[in-house]
Amino acid sequence: MTKDVVVTGADAVAPNGVGLETYWAAALKGVSAIQPISRFDATGYPVRLAAEIPPSDAESTFPRKLLPQTDRLTQLAMMCADGALSAAAVDPADLPEFGAGVAVSSASGGLEFGQQQLQRLWGTGWESVSPYMSFAWYYAVNTGQISIRNALRGPSGVVVSEQAGGLDSIAFARRRVRRGTPVMLTGGFDSVLCPYGVSTVSVATGVSHGTDPERAYLPFHSSSSGFVPGEGGAVMVLESRASAAERGAPVLGSVAGHAAAFDPDPSGSGGDGLARAARGALADAGLPAGAVDVVFADAAGSPDLDRAEADALTGLFGAGGVPVSTPKALVGRLMSGGSALDAVTALLSMRDGLVPPVPGIAPEEVDPRIDLVVGEPLGGEFRTALVLARGHGGFASAMVLTAP
Repeated sequence: MTKDVVVTGADAVAPNGVGLETYWAAALKGVSAIQPISRFDATGYPVRLAAEIPPSDAESTFPRKLLPQTDRLTQLAMMCADGALSAAAVDPADLPEFGAGVAVSSASGGLEFGQQQLQRLWGTGWESVSPYMSFAWYYAVNTGQISIRNALRGPSGVVVSEQAGGLDSIAFARRRVRRGTPVMLTGGFDSVLCPYGVSTVSVATGVSHGTDPERAYLPFHSSSSGFVPGEGGAVMVLESRASAAERGAPVLGSVAGHAAAFDPDPSGSGGDGLARAARGALADAGLPAGAVDVVFADAAGSPDLDRAEADALTGLFGAGGVPVSTPKALVGRLMSGGSALDAVTALLSMRDGLVPPVPGIAPEEVDPRIDLVVGEPLGGEFRTALVLARGHGGFASAMVLTAP
């Protein structure tokens, strides 16, 4: 059983950038993708803003035979997985038959595909419903389609814990590698940006009903009014350090520690679940809180939840004790995809010595206990990152990532 699990490849599909380096450049520049919903007429919906993934040239290369059976988000997840495998220089054909598995979390599945088929059912009759409806809407569809496309027959699964799901799936994959699976693809992808999805998120606790894209999602801010939904996510390749060394593969970093907790009242309890998860992740990594160089916060954008997270961070590090980054303020909350994207962003920050900022916020507007990175990227040597995530309903997850 190997303990040292490393990331040898990663890719990202985000509203402000499709492809790892495109996304990273946009994050460092503080490019926000939050804008009025354009994919359908959102007039009359309480939620009017979102961060949508624009069409990209990469989508034109997607196999046409798979288009009728997949939601657009699933197509993007499959392309992201291809990018991660390519970055890791992993050819599934070179692996043992059961040598690679998949754990790409999703809470929504192919939601837009499902909505379209239900419209057909009630509009023109059952005969017009696609037979692919049987699985294309399902929350396990990304894991399943990535597995089929790449003939990855090893241990696979889906962890559904909303925003915490990306980290929880990476932890699932880490456990499989530690038990002997040579390669795991993992991460998270989600989207609710269709009429049905936006109708459900419109009544969610903590969503922003703002109409100004520049002021709608302001984590840890004195004028916070909630989160803005987004879509997308990230996929990474995990393997043992020994395997990576044997292949001469590049290493982005290590998944050093993880822990999960449950907190049914995350605002009223002072963020105890998130704090417990963070302490557990540090203990799993064998590191003290003082070893953490940067935190990628859950950053709910809700005054109560942000206050609870600030309580947890202050308890761990002291007031202003560690720089805090909230790149989701640029791309919205992506549910499972959000924490996976934060994990990849943390790896890139350690790689390049830069932490992405939130633009357009003055430091004096931020909770004084939080050393939020605003305005310009923060430069320095970052060797250890703590990524935090909370899922609707009380899920809490924390992950410690370390530099190569």
